[in-house]
Amino acid sequence: MKGFLKTALATLVGLLVFTAVAVAIAAVALAGLVASDESGRSVKDKSILRINLSGTIEEMRRDNPLSLLQDDGSAPYGLDELLDAIRKAKTNSKVRGIYIEGGIPLAAPATLEEIRQALLSFRESGKFVYAYADTYSQGGYYVCSAADTLLVNPSGSIDWHGLASQPVFYTGLLEKLGVKVQVFKVGTYKSAVEPYVNTQMSEANREQVTSYLTSLWHRMLGEVAASRGIEATELNALADSFMLLRPAEEAVAQRLADRTAYADEVKAMLKTRMGLGEGDKLTFVSVQGMAKTDDGFKSQDEIAVYYAFGQIITTELPYIDTYSGYISSDKMAKDLQKLRNDKGVKAVVLRVNSPGGSAYASEQICHEVELLRKEKPVVVSMGGYAASGGYYISSNASKIYAEPTTLTGSIGIFGLIPDLSELLTEKLGVRFDVVKTNALSDFGSLSRPLNAEEGRLMQGEIDRGYETFVSRVAQGRGMTKETVRQIGEGRVWTGEQAIEIGLVDELGNLDDAVEGAAALAELKDYHTATYPTPTPWYTALLGREEEGYIDSRMRSLAGEYYPVFTLLRTLEDQDRIQARLPYDPNIY
Repeated sequence: MKGFLKTALATLVGLLVFTAVAVAIAAVALAGLVASDESGRSVKDKSILRINLSGTIEEMRRDNPLSLLQDDGSAPYGLDELLDAIRKAKTNSKVRGIYIEGGIPLAAPATLEEIRQALLSFRESGKFVYAYADTYSQGGYYVCSAADTLLVNPSGSIDWHGLASQPVFYTGLLEKLGVKVQVFKVGTYKSAVEPYVNTQMSEANREQVTSYLTSLWHRMLGEVAASRGIEATELNALADSFMLLRPAEEAVAQRLADRTAYADEVKAMLKTRMGLGEGDKLTFVSVQGMAKTDDGFKSQDEIAVYYAFGQIITTELPYIDTYSGYISSDKMAKDLQKLRNDKGVKAVVLRVNSPGGSAYASEQICHEVELLRKEKPVVVSMGGYAASGGYYISSNASKIYAEPTTLTGSIGIFGLIPDLSELLTEKLGVRFDVVKTNALSDFGSLSRPLNAEEGRLMQGEIDRGYETFVSRVAQGRGMTKETVRQIGEGRVWTGEQAIEIGLVDELGNLDDAVEGAAALAELKDYHTATYPTPTPWYTALLGREEEGYIDSRMRSLAGEYYPVFTLLRTLEDQDRIQARLPYDPNIY
């Protein structure tokens, strides 16, 4: 008994000591987080803004202490934060230049273009931009080509190969499983259904993909050619030679880079540029630190910048948060109502980056945008994608801005209903029976495909949804319905193409959209505020944000297959009628 008490007491003491140590470590960690949160309030003299151009670049910054403590690079960049940091570095006298560590940024072409434009604007201040990488991905090189000095490791390379889109088709797999997909759609170019019923691209889809890929590539060629002093035809020829597998010296010889250098040599070059001695240390400021510096005076008049990015769904789901890449029409409608009733908000900029989603949810958001527009100017800034449902929610704005490389349009509707009867009955041996009071009481049963009458009813609902979509676009853009149908049919356009057919008003970035909103609201002095309000980092310790961290890890690990996983995860919660692109245009 005495031995048992000693053991129990020792265990209790051990637990108390462990708890005390754990609390102490947590306190130190929290202090570190608080310190990091406040670290950007001031910038040291002779600083260089350092940008690590690698990993996922999302529309909005996500504060997550789990990723900050682990510091494993899984936390995604926020485009808003990155652009804000570059903008502030341009006017801050203590910042002398930008140093970009090139890599593999995971972002849409329009997102990369917006970063590139910010760097070119920064260079107008007369400050330097250095870029260095062991190996540049094509997207990373596209951004870094805006630097005045571009360096590559002697053993590295520059990926420059052109653009390709490779959709994946699941029809053969589904056939082996005994699954058939019943398709209902409107739109010759509405290709989102093709992976489930075709084994290759339709001619219409091949036509539209060829068109927008060519537009994107010509834009990239023109911009890189202007920055590097190379003819676009030469750049195109270099893409044909697949530069990734060629030595770095050849990239220098072809003027894709200025010279080769190792990392220590790059640091020495930066010291020389900064007028520092060999024993002096370079002073870097992070993107997060730069973005947290104070802007100074703020007018009482506000332009609200509301970020709407990701798939469009109706109801907030318990396993996702605001930053997991979903637009809930329930939440966004409430948010827009608050902005409509806020007298201090003089105009609203909707930053839309969405491939679409639920047609019903898109209609609810479109209606709220229409109500908001009656009270104050609403300007849309399109990011990487504003297609299908993403265009639906944009169509009623006072003015629409898009990047030349934005993918937009895709005005069309579809519905997919799986037929699992062969899988269940023939392959798994499951049998069904039914008793019903009316002819269609078992509509949607897993035991059988839809009959002719059910198919007719489904197609009718799709047709009505498309007609509503067309009407909204016609009303918002001041077009006839016939004109909208001619440029609709589910066809995807780049921003550069969309402005020619009237789907977009001007080519420009988020800053241009904010300036446009100020002009419409007749504001000279104003400040901007971001919505939905970012969740403070400390709330992550209370629960839900942990799922956001897990979500970012999945995104990092799954790469291009992440959209497939997210759709599977939300399949049961998806509305039966969709206005969306395929999972992803899969451009690389």
